[in-house]
Amino acid sequence: MAKLKIKKGDTVKVIAGKDRGTEAKVLRVDQKAGKAIVEQVNMVKKHTRPNPQRQIQGGILEREAPIELSNLMLICPETNKPTRVGRKVRELEGGKKKIVRVAKTSGATLD
Repeated sequence: MAKLKIKKGDTVKVIAGKDRGTEAKVLRVDQKAGKAIVEQVNMVKKHTRPNPQRQIQGGILEREAPIELSNLMLICPETNKPTRVGRKVRELEGGKKKIVRVAKTSGATLD
């Protein structure tokens, strides 16, 4: 599995699908499936039965469904525009190295 370019808490723009053009926050990322759950994006209706033991009322609920990572583009914190993401090795004190995400448009670090 490759390192992902989108993480939980990032602000992304949807570039394909029914919610195209929407900017929202990433709630959860599934690395194995290559999908993410984004706030108020790809909403689906789920029919649930009442379950008194779990305090579930039942009825039709609306919730976010996973969306492909290829349909999302990260928003650069400096320019507030969608950007591709690269990786760079940064030197830390003590001779240690750290890989950080970098916006391709502005060169800003994202971590």
